[in-house]
Amino acid sequence: MKDPGEIQVLSCYELGHPPLAVASAVAFLERAGFRPAALDLALEPLDRLLARAPDPPVRLVAISVPMHTALHIGTRAALQIRERMPAAHMCFYGLYATLNAEHLFHSGLADSVAGGESEGPLVGLAEALRDGRPLAEVPGLALPERPARPHLARLDFPVPSRDGLPAPSRYARLVLDGKEQTAAAIEASRGCLHLCRHCPIPPVYGGRFFVVPIEVILGDVRGLVARGVRHLTFADPDFLNGPRHALAVARAIHAEHPEVSFDVTTKVEHVLRHRRVFPELAASGCLFVVSAVESLSDEVLRNLDKGHTRADVHEAERVLREAGIALRPSLLPFTPWATLADYVDLLDWIEEHDLVGAVDPVQLSIRLLVPPRSLLADSPAMHPFLAALDPAAFSFPWTHPDPRMDRLHAQVARIVAAAARAGERAETTFARIRRAAAVTAGRELPARVSSVAVPPRPIPPRLTEPWFC
Repeated sequence: MKDPGEIQVLSCYELGHPPLAVASAVAFLERAGFRPAALDLALEPLDRLLARAPDPPVRLVAISVPMHTALHIGTRAALQIRERMPAAHMCFYGLYATLNAEHLFHSGLADSVAGGESEGPLVGLAEALRDGRPLAEVPGLALPERPARPHLARLDFPVPSRDGLPAPSRYARLVLDGKEQTAAAIEASRGCLHLCRHCPIPPVYGGRFFVVPIEVILGDVRGLVARGVRHLTFADPDFLNGPRHALAVARAIHAEHPEVSFDVTTKVEHVLRHRRVFPELAASGCLFVVSAVESLSDEVLRNLDKGHTRADVHEAERVLREAGIALRPSLLPFTPWATLADYVDLLDWIEEHDLVGAVDPVQLSIRLLVPPRSLLADSPAMHPFLAALDPAAFSFPWTHPDPRMDRLHAQVARIVAAAARAGERAETTFARIRRAAAVTAGRELPARVSSVAVPPRPIPPRLTEPWFC
């Protein structure tokens, strides 16, 4: 299995970024002596794989599924690959592979599944296939006859291998002051210390996280900068799980590449707990922070076990604003506990705090997803609304107790999709959504909310890929 192309590693979707999960897997396999080929289905046709010459045959196809959208794309690709290459071993790896392992095995789409720190099992799988050893000997590899348990062993990271993937300039770009810059995703850590009930990470990582060594990160950044990248997105589930490591990484990158900016994701409670680090992060090039605000309803936040309150959101927004960093809140406005009044209130808050330009319209359409193994599936607060698992949809369906909320969600989703196709400005889409919410609530469309406490701001920096999951 050392001939080029006998191992194929497929990316399906990574929020519009150059696929880090594939670049990392390829690097691990290359270090072990293999010569894998990489394919990004977000930009490249599957036919490039399906039409390849049969000699040497493809023996292993590893499909990266770090998120829900990627899993849908990956399973469709797997069906075609199965038909064309029935002898190839099919391994799904990533967060959503572990969550959905039972269906992937039952449907015959997967021969194996690797989750958690999945590169270790992937290398072990390739070596076992090469040597003709039983796959059951591979630590951390889930098989149809062996339950899917994530691999949570610390890895010896190589620098991600990105050479076989499309150029970073073909992916999502940073928009800053009306100009675009090439961007890419890196990671300083994996997993998460927290156990938010709606998040797909706790069922896999169980409150653990692993840091990536600074020298590995710097090696990746050097290669990306040489390819024209001038903005970095830290893809960590939470950049401040390990604040000392995070600050050391930011300082090291800024010292080598002062021209490079970045953005991070962190919890509202981390913004408050580590408020002193944000002026330094801003000085090191941090342009914006994505934070899972989710809701302004304290009841919703309690049911999600988010660890923050509505008042905390106000304070976190102030902390970031004073540090010169834009807040880009991620939202979960459609849950069983969110009322129509909550939705209207959320729109009012966004407008009052002059955050319309900082909220990608898709955030206003996000509906709670309850995947297999979700902590919410066992939550008494969720049980009255939950139907039986729909394996093909990779989730538990649920119904809102107020039918108006389900109708509003469908309408907002249509508005957002049409706006994305048309390239509509966020402010225009926001106005459409506000109008739809007002009609649904049976109230007059309010005049623009004003606030003397928050002066108008310049258009905040953003990435050109607004989609979310």
